[in-house]
Amino acid sequence: MKYKFIPAIVVMLVLVFISNLLTVEAKSSKPKVREYALAAKDVKETREELVYEKLNPNEFSLPKLTVFTEALKGFNQLKEKGLISKDILTVIDFSMSSNTNRLWVIDLSSNTILFNTLVAHGKNTGDEFATSFSNISSSFKSSLGFYATGEIYIGKHGKSLRLDGLEKGINSNARDRAVVIHGADYVSQSFIRNNKRLGRSLGCPAIPLALTNEIIRTIKDKSCLFIYYPSNGYKVASRLVS
Repeated sequence: MKYKFIPAIVVMLVLVFISNLLTVEAKSSKPKVREYALAAKDVKETREELVYEKLNPNEFSLPKLTVFTEALKGFNQLKEKGLISKDILTVIDFSMSSNTNRLWVIDLSSNTILFNTLVAHGKNTGDEFATSFSNISSSFKSSLGFYATGEIYIGKHGKSLRLDGLEKGINSNARDRAVVIHGADYVSQSFIRNNKRLGRSLGCPAIPLALTNEIIRTIKDKSCLFIYYPSNGYKVASRLVS
């Protein structure tokens, strides 16, 4: 009679084994899901770095990685919103000396740097180094952040390019302030030699006369311009950087 219980015992043992096996598989699967999630997060965080690594300097210097990363993140958001339409990114690094080439024009469709040159800041923003920024009219200061390039016009500086500030309270008064890209004779190596620093504008990112036509033609009509400075106040106020 005792042998009648053997099949029941075997069935119970098999059920216990299967239950334990499923529990082990469930536990072991959780770390894998977490690992996959972390891996996806890492890829997302380094996407800008991967683009940076593939940049063709075209005999120019590269912008700093942190500056480029911040610029590209904002560019991607603005492109998705339709606020810019061209794959051209202009980066200005106002943390650098005005005596250095701190403006880059980058073709993101080919990952190639097209221009790297001098650029002026506003006369009340600083001397050789930029230190103070404003969105207020008649401040004669530069404004930080992201812009969309507008249309070409002929003004007192010749061919110029209007800018539309895309960040409220940071650079949104750019058009009303007539903050534009234009050429200037004080943006030159000869001015630096004679004055120990680059010349300054009334708030415009002025560029060398010799490159004005080429740069304006390249970046006109809704390309992205980003003016960088390591400002905690800007990071707090901006919705395009973090």
